[in-house]
Amino acid sequence: MIYRPVNGAGDGSEVQAALAQWTGQRTVPNVFVGGNHIGGCDETMAKHKEGKLVPLLTEAGAVSSSA
Repeated sequence: MIYRPVNGAGDGSEVQAALAQWTGQRTVPNVFVGGNHIGGCDETMAKHKEGKLVPLLTEAGAVSSSA
């Protein structure tokens, strides 16, 4: 898991500009699972509520299949 804080990083605006270019979204959080952009907080929470987040995390090797 990679966590990159934007606040206080000194280059927050550059990070947000790059995120906008890569994902069309400059707001944070900007969540990637297994190298794939899944969205921000709302999209991530929606996937969790739909039961789709843990399978994505499991497939990416971020959690064990017993979780």
